[in-house]
Order: sequence, then C-alpha cells, then structure tokens
Amino acid sequence: MNGDKTMWKETAMYSSVSFSPDGENILIKTIHKPFSYLVTYGRFPSKTVVYSKEGYKIKTINESPLIEDLPKGFMATQKGMRNISWRSDKPASIYYVKAQDEGDPAIETEFRDEVFVWDVPFNSEPKSILKTIQRFSGIIWGNNEIAIAQDRWWNTRNSKTYLFNPSDSNVKPEILFDLNYQDRYNDPGRFLTEKNELGKQSLVIDKNKLYLTGSGYSAEGIRPFFRQFDLKSKETVEIWRADGKETYEAISKVLDPKKGILLTRIEASKVFPNYFIRNTKKNSEPEQITFFENPFEILDGVHKEVITYKRDDGLDLSGTLYLPAGYDMDKKEKLPMILWAYPREFKDKASAGQVSSSPHRFTSPSYGSPVFWVTQGYVILDGAAFPIIGEGEKEPNDSFREQLVANGKAAIDAVDKLGYIDKNKVAVGGHSYGAFMTANLLAHSDLFAAGIARSGAYNRTLTPFGFQSEERSYWEAPDVYNNMSPFMHADKMKTPLLLIHGEADNNSGTYPLQSERYFNALKGMGAPVRLVMLPKESHGYSARESVLHVIWEQDQWLEKWVKNRK
Repeated sequence: MNGDKTMWKETAMYSSVSFSPDGENILIKTIHKPFSYLVTYGRFPSKTVVYSKEGYKIKTINESPLIEDLPKGFMATQKGMRNISWRSDKPASIYYVKAQDEGDPAIETEFRDEVFVWDVPFNSEPKSILKTIQRFSGIIWGNNEIAIAQDRWWNTRNSKTYLFNPSDSNVKPEILFDLNYQDRYNDPGRFLTEKNELGKQSLVIDKNKLYLTGSGYSAEGIRPFFRQFDLKSKETVEIWRADGKETYEAISKVLDPKKGILLTRIEASKVFPNYFIRNTKKNSEPEQITFFENPFEILDGVHKEVITYKRDDGLDLSGTLYLPAGYDMDKKEKLPMILWAYPREFKDKASAGQVSSSPHRFTSPSYGSPVFWVTQGYVILDGAAFPIIGEGEKEPNDSFREQLVANGKAAIDAVDKLGYIDKNKVAVGGHSYGAFMTANLLAHSDLFAAGIARSGAYNRTLTPFGFQSEERSYWEAPDVYNNMSPFMHADKMKTPLLLIHGEADNNSGTYPLQSERYFNALKGMGAPVRLVMLPKESHGYSARESVLHVIWEQDQWLEKWVKNRK
C-alpha cells in the first residue's frame, strides 16, 4: 500500500455497500429517480447489484420501482424482493424475502412470506428454503443444517421462532417459540452468536446445543439469564441467572459459552456500574476488572425504589420513585412531584401490567431526565407505566383519553397514599409521544399543576395515515384522530404548559409546525403557555447550550407553576 487511490465505481446515490463474507464480492444498493415527497427515501426506486471486488458487474439482483402506495396496515409490505443480504455462514450467498400475500395483510394465506437463497455467480435459480406463517422479521444463520428464523404479526403481537434446515426445504421447520412479544416475563431470550471462520456473526453451535441470553424480566425483578438449548429434546436448561435482590447484573458478553464464562456489568442504585468476569460453572464470586468511580456523588443520598400500584380497573402499574437526599421518611414532608412518562399500547392486560424497571439500576441522569429535580426538593416518579390497552377486536386508541387519565390518577394517588406529596403541586412531562400524552392529560383532567411537553405532536389530522401504534387512517377513524388531538381541545386547556421543540426536527410525526400551531391555538384561547424553539436541534437535543437552556426553562417553569403554586 502506497496511499494511492483510484476510482472504483462512478458517482451515484449509494444507500448500502456490503462485502460478501469471503470478501470477493460486493452487494450494492443505489437510489434512483423519480423521487417522492410522499414517502421516505427507503421507498424510492432502487437497484441492487452484485459486483466483484475489482468492480465488475456480476448480476443485477433486483430493480424496485417507486413505492408510494402500500396496502393498509402495519403488516403491509412491498411486492417483489426485499431484505436482500449476505448469508453470514456462506462465502458468497445472498438471501431475500418475497411476500406470498402480495404484501397485503387483508389477504388470507397459509404463509405470508417466503425466503430464498441464491449463490454467486447466480448461474442457477434461487432456492426456496423457508415459508413463514407471519411477516418475516429475521434470520440467525448457523451452518448447512441449522438456522433460526423469526416472524411477527403486529395486530396480535405474536412472534414465532423457527428452527429450520437451510439446505433441505423438505425438512419441516419446527416452531420453537410461539408467544406474545410484549410478554416480557416469558421471553425465552435471544440465541447466542459469535464470529465464525468468515468473521461474521453466526449461531454458537456446541454439538447439539445452542445458547440463549435474555433480559430476564420477572415478577421478582429484572434477572438477566444465560441458558442452554438442546436441539434434540428442545428443552432449555438455565445455566445462570442474576440474583436481582440487591444489584442489577447484566450480561455484556458471553466470553466462552462452553466454559460458562461471562462478562457482566454490575450496578446498584448507589453503586456505579463496573465490569466483572463470572465463571458460572465454578459458581464463584465474580472477579471485578474495572474500577470506575461514581461521577454523580451529589445523588448519593437520594432514595430510589420501584413502586407498584393499581389502576381503577385493577390493572397493575409501576414506576420508579425518587425522594430527595435526607428526606425524613417518618416526618413525611409533603413535597411537589414531577411525573414523567411515555404511553405504550398493548393487546392484553397481563403484558401491560408487567414491571419493566429495577430499583437497582444506578441513578444516572441524562440530558432529558427529570431526576435532576430530586436535588431541588421534588419527588420524582419516572417511567410511570402508562399502558393503553385494546383487547380482542378493540383498538387501544379507542379509549386512549380515558385510560390516560386513569393512569395519571393512579400514579398520583399511589404516591400520595405513601404520604410524600402535595397533590396540588404535581407536574407532568414527557418527550415526543410523552409530550402528546402531557397535553392530553392537561386538557382532559385537573390532576396537574403544570406540564412540560418536548418535541411533541398535537394535531393528529396532520399525520392522517397513522401514528405511533395507530394503523387506521384518519378517514377510517376520524373520531379517534379528533378525540386524541389536544389541538382540537385547545379551548379546554387551563393548565400552564411549557412547549419545547427543535427547529430542525425531522421526525415525520413531530414537525416543529405541531408545536407552533398548538401554541398559537392555546395563546388564542388565553391559556398560560410558553413556546421555546431550539435553533438547529432535531427531535432530540445535542448542543450543550441547548441542553442547559432546556434545563433552565424547565426549572423556571416548575418553580413558578408547581413548587410555588399559590
């Protein structure tokens, strides 16, 4: 190498460039005209071509047209090839997926998708290796006889995991796991991979055994695990699981699955995270290998716990509660509170009621965290559960507002019952969909003294083809769109609201116009509202000046309308 460079390919709009595992071929996808103002560039016309490493064209794999129209529903997809990629277990073989239902979820069919493989130099026809009952969502390659695939279906929240033979489609795939992917307590984990001889990630296959790691959500707390899966018996054996009683220990990397050696990260609410080597077969104490010091000593005395409580309809809810350092648990001075949340949609109450936070996570504030204010004399309920449920034929958003208010009331009542807060001095806040939640809570309840809404959307008729987890269009469910839009209820808003938005927000659902028009509507109706636009910031905020200014704005708002509320 002498540092010289030469033109390898002509100038083009390259959206992906990927070497084959053996390094001899390159899979390239380019974007072409005509462009569109209606869809993102992922649906612009494209061409996928395989070249030799010297730059010679081997095969045009696919040419996709502009896709401005798709069938209705989140499970809709394009016709023709998609998910074109290299197999990680072969030197030079691509795989791709084709819809068997024309990409239309309304069409009933035995199999939704079919997976094909095609070997370089593409002299033979592509070979079908798998058909999935639901929409294909991914493959973990192993070897000639073993691979794992997954599918999922949004409407039922169902996911299936297949064990199949990629070399023999006559061998019927086995469904190993068939579950609700929102059911965290019963998540079997993800199959372990490691770099193979080609330098690519593939399944760890130990004779007739595979391995699984998982987050380990449970009713007893978050307890990450390491498991062994027997390919013959299809049984799972737990090799190790975190205790979870006083610490949060997560698996960072499985260093040697056969010997059961793990790299883990251990932390507690007042113990900064450090890394340890754990030998699960010796069952000995883990060996600490890093000694990072706590950079947030100011939070050392803060009390942290996960509280559980019930909604009026009996649904189990939870949230992470913070009390200021030195708070007298016996005297129980009633303090102002900040409730911070983000709504999530579910199809069943059992999944919605699961606890997904740990009191043993280290208390580490981020730029957008409300935890800063625990140092200013506020009680914080962070990550409060705000499930929106639609069971059976009902959609979650059919009763969005009612469930939203019920969640908020339950959270406030729970902390008030503990004796920590002044119910008249409670603020609510959120970012993005959490901002949308905040505006709705203030418009449709009198639970809160003030609100903070960052980078939100407030008029759902401006996102008429669906938003968040709503797949119906405005014309299919106009009442839902109107009822859920705080903009449509600006006349009901009497509670002080701080709106913050990045001027360059390019998130398709939260353009800056959303905050500007909502501010104008509220101001016109005489509501106490303030709008802060951050120069050059997008959906999240990055510049130090912006972050510090946002903290200042929020602090001033809380001091005026919450802590010192008259």
